[in-house]
Amino acid sequence: EDFLNLIFKAMMKDSLNSSHPVSSAVQSSEQIEEMFDALSYIKGASLLLMLKHYLTKDVFQAGIEVYLHNHNYGSAHSDDMWDSMNEITNGTLDVKKLMKTWILHKGFPLVTVVRKGKNITVQQEKFLYRMEPENWTSDASYVWQIPLTYITSSCNFTHCTNAYLLDQKSGM
Repeated sequence: EDFLNLIFKAMMKDSLNSSHPVSSAVQSSEQIEEMFDALSYIKGASLLLMLKHYLTKDVFQAGIEVYLHNHNYGSAHSDDMWDSMNEITNGTLDVKKLMKTWILHKGFPLVTVVRKGKNITVQQEKFLYRMEPENWTSDASYVWQIPLTYITSSCNFTHCTNAYLLDQKSGM
């Protein structure tokens, strides 16, 4: 419950246009200090949980083990983590491409799901809680790669999970 409360607080901050990406290039020590705030840590943890759920626990764990083995006693960049995950997925999913849409862009998407009979349509757009005119920038065209999981009447959550990667503005 405590982590969930932290996630909602971080999302509130991230839904403002004055937010910042989880990862970005910095030029000064002040910018470095600004990057290590609750938003970066909580959003980062949430993104790792999202990835773990999408890849499955075993695949995610294997990717972490490869990452730790490849970079023990050394330094690493965020791309190194995604490259390790890509090694485990054997090219079936470009984890780096997926995660860069989340860590290099501020904010998060609002996903709208519409059901018409047996057809489902999903659409994404940037979620903004409150428009701040002094900090407003136009990034309405931004597209996240959103891993969506779902169940059907013939497949419940404990037996199987279906997955769909929404990598465009809308899809079916």
